[in-house]
Amino acid sequence: MSHLNTTTLSKLPARTASNALYSADAVRAIDQYVIEQHGIPGFELMQRAAASAFRQLVRQWSEATPVLVLCGGGNNGGDGYLIAAAAHRHGLDVRCIACKAPADLKGDAAGAYQKAKADGVKIDRWDALAERDRNDALISAGLVVDAMLGTGVNGAPREPFKSAITACNGLTCPVMAVDIPSGLDATTGAVSGVALKASLTVTFIAQKSGLFLAQGPEFAGQVVFEDLDLDIDRLDHGQVPVAQRFSWATVSCDIPLRPVTAHKGRFGHVLVIAGDSGYGGAGLLAAEAASRSGAGLVSLATRPDYVAPALTRCPSLMVRGVNHSSEVAALIEAADTLVCGPGIGQSAWGQQMLQQVVLSGKKRVLDADALNLMSKQASVVASSHVLTPHPGEAARLLDCTVADVETDRLAAADRLQKKFGGVILLKGAGTVIADGETGPWVLDGGNPGMATGGMGDALSGIIGALLGQGLAPCKAACLATALHLAAANLASERLGYMALLPQDVIEAMAGLLAAAERPGEREVG
Repeated sequence: MSHLNTTTLSKLPARTASNALYSADAVRAIDQYVIEQHGIPGFELMQRAAASAFRQLVRQWSEATPVLVLCGGGNNGGDGYLIAAAAHRHGLDVRCIACKAPADLKGDAAGAYQKAKADGVKIDRWDALAERDRNDALISAGLVVDAMLGTGVNGAPREPFKSAITACNGLTCPVMAVDIPSGLDATTGAVSGVALKASLTVTFIAQKSGLFLAQGPEFAGQVVFEDLDLDIDRLDHGQVPVAQRFSWATVSCDIPLRPVTAHKGRFGHVLVIAGDSGYGGAGLLAAEAASRSGAGLVSLATRPDYVAPALTRCPSLMVRGVNHSSEVAALIEAADTLVCGPGIGQSAWGQQMLQQVVLSGKKRVLDADALNLMSKQASVVASSHVLTPHPGEAARLLDCTVADVETDRLAAADRLQKKFGGVILLKGAGTVIADGETGPWVLDGGNPGMATGGMGDALSGIIGALLGQGLAPCKAACLATALHLAAANLASERLGYMALLPQDVIEAMAGLLAAAERPGEREVG
């Protein structure tokens, strides 16, 4: 068994404004709190937001001209008018198109419109322009600023916003979104109807969870956070984040290091039970990934046909061919941590393997066909497991549709955790990790090259290895997911996305782990 100090290996990153994610309602409440309790006028906040956005505009696209700002109503539209005013004062060729009639603007948004108009910004109304003139304005733009729909908008965009969004998505010039891309749900990252695809999104006050969940990463592009000098971590605003964002950069320092007296018995024995007939590669990928992630010993229980290929590929593995559940009982007894599911199929063989794993009560990672089998029959609910479903598997476990899962990934992960206990790792764009206590956690970033068979098998192996080394289940899931993605990003720099394979990711992990190791500084033991 592992003898690592699990107290130091269970801590997760502290919640700060730089990684806390809030719902749209919470951000609006924080905004109102700042105005009412700290005496900062709403128009001043709007000016700060516009100044921050304009700085990013100049930093990213100093040569882009002309600048076209599309303005809606409310504070988002007000931000747009003030951005246009700033651009005009700095001598840029800028033009506004009002998608919301200026006469209907109220409060700070109306004041922003009046300022832009007084500063000499050219402002046209969308509905007053002929279609040809609107198209000419869009096509000739060197940069488009999206200030149409803010965080308070729900449901599919209506006209004229629908047409404006669709037209922007057909442009070749960059698009900067103000606070949130128009049409994107600021809380869930879901898109109803259409949403604007931004090159960059400048978001204010607090980070919105929808920018990092579901379709958020695709539509938001690069996200830049500006706190408008509010430092909300120090404010007693009373709002609780809906999730915590993390990346390899924020958790890599928590990789367990090895003392000089290290030996293999201190870093866990992982047993991978995987690979029914026709799916031998799944078990090998999981086992090899576990070996590359620091496990002291790794065993693989698979169909006898795959013993020789597995040893040829990875001779450090202890491989056992098994045809019946009775043959795996002793292997389970000898292991610290179990990984079950990749390629086990849904026949009697897979059912027997899963039953033995669940009855053992040992720490375990359940993935792939283990989850599909669980969706068809009652399974033991326990706190000692990590479940790693993709949206399809999650939908089967929850008896709902994939669309239901993707519409609100945080809610889906929470439902899975309440139903099955333990730690839930909901894979996909904006990976969510929920443990019912410290989370949920959202992985920052994504890589389209990972959309290929075997990636999830490798991830399961990494989680199993970290569990075996003494990390708490939630910490193991967070570290493994971040390492997996970072390695995929690193490998894709050399291979691109289309050619990326799971074994490329496993190989790339070595360099990342080597960089994270600082001998003598954080000795564990």
